[in-house]
Amino acid sequence: MASRLPLRPPWGWAWCPAPLCPPGCPPSRGLCGAHLPAALLRTRPFVGGQWMPADQALTFDLAQARATFPVLSPGTGAHLARVSDCGAAEARAAVTAAWQARPAWHRASAQERSRLLRRWFDLMIQNKDDLAKIITAENGKPLKEAHGEVLYAAQFLEWFSEEARRIYGDIISTPAQNRRNLVLKQPVGVAAIITPWNFPSAMITRKVGAALAAGCTVVVKPAEDTPLSALALAELASQAGIPAGVFNVIPCSRPKAKEVGEALCTHPLVAKISFTGSTATGKILLRYAADSVKKVSMELGGLAPFIVFDSADVDQAVAGALAAKFRNSGQTCVCPNHFLVQKGIHDAFVGKLSGAMKAQLRVGSGFDEATTQGPLINEKAVEKVEKHVRDALSKGATLVTGGKRHESGGNFYEPTVLSDVSTDMLCSREETFGPLAPVIKFDTEEEALAIANAADVGLAGYFYSQDPAQIWRVAEQLEVGMVGVNEGLLSAVECPFGGVKQSGLGREGSKYGLDEYLEVKYVCYGGL
Repeated sequence: MASRLPLRPPWGWAWCPAPLCPPGCPPSRGLCGAHLPAALLRTRPFVGGQWMPADQALTFDLAQARATFPVLSPGTGAHLARVSDCGAAEARAAVTAAWQARPAWHRASAQERSRLLRRWFDLMIQNKDDLAKIITAENGKPLKEAHGEVLYAAQFLEWFSEEARRIYGDIISTPAQNRRNLVLKQPVGVAAIITPWNFPSAMITRKVGAALAAGCTVVVKPAEDTPLSALALAELASQAGIPAGVFNVIPCSRPKAKEVGEALCTHPLVAKISFTGSTATGKILLRYAADSVKKVSMELGGLAPFIVFDSADVDQAVAGALAAKFRNSGQTCVCPNHFLVQKGIHDAFVGKLSGAMKAQLRVGSGFDEATTQGPLINEKAVEKVEKHVRDALSKGATLVTGGKRHESGGNFYEPTVLSDVSTDMLCSREETFGPLAPVIKFDTEEEALAIANAADVGLAGYFYSQDPAQIWRVAEQLEVGMVGVNEGLLSAVECPFGGVKQSGLGREGSKYGLDEYLEVKYVCYGGL
């Protein structure tokens, strides 16, 4: 059936391989996500400044290069595009390209790197509408959220374009008169970047912006669910004048993710691994990196508590809960996983939260302007939410609202609140990554902290209180890398992002994000 459709309709958009649009569907509105901006739609790996396998100089396996995998709409299940399915050979070729580009990029002045990153930022802003449509089509999040992600992603390029000129060394005083001690900061080399699907643009620019500002070259392996956003960024990087080989993108399917990840993490020319994803996968990559002692930063799983104390402004806490929990349909690494509510205001909070959800949250296509909750990324994600709800109800939890697949079917799930939740339920012990808000009632501050800190991960945590002394105590005692106090949205390009315990290593964003891509070299200059 797909062969009957024109590859490029007269209005200049690119059709997906499946005939999903109803007759007369206006492409400018993107109602069903079946058409993508042709100017940014790319489906082949970007290596050495070229869309491979246009040039065979990097010894690509042509038979392998012909392999493709489908990118599916999470809302409709439609094939949006077929993308090159890279393997270990392509990963090695991309590393080679990055290695060859490394010396010139390292020698480029900080001002030049800054200028090119700024130009990339400008192009993202100019193309923000098309980038947002790609995100909504392949990720499913509402178009308004996708626009927000594009602006957030672009800001990392802007921020690091400015920070590129602020990489300072030191001169250390010494009692020896004939000696000078210097400290230099230099790029680590080639960085392998492995990113998730939930923020398919921002997770790339947060890492790559820092790497390029520091003088590193990179190879990006995007998530198999959302490679089109990464490839669109590669197109804009090329237009911005980022030199060939400095920024490389190799998409691959889920079955090939292991071999590509292993190839990148064990390659002798790769000096740095940056990964965002599950703790289980992060541990595997750490083992790979250990054999050659690579520099590693990991942003892994979380189990964020959202604590509401009796002293809290309940309406403020409900507003924060909606913003923190249901952004991207609960598919963020920092979204609250369980709500701990003190007994004095427990009933009021649960009632107001469920009421606000019914009034303000609307499930539907990400291209519908009224939608606030798009689909989950795939069937497996829906099944996990169902499993957590089913487990909680079987152990005595009470269903307040939601609790089943949405009437739209497919990967859509109703925003759900459970009360009477206990700490032995799966939703209290595992990251749900979906629109489920389980509420645990507690008595004392000490009890809430004990529950929150019992997890072996610690990425983000939130709490609401109007008691200044309590705010200081809880902020200091929560065992997480980031704390939101009376605030549900805490991410900002200027601030460090990362966790403690098994939530990862290192920090991203902010001035600290540059340090992850720099080595400190001590120079002892004698004989003066």
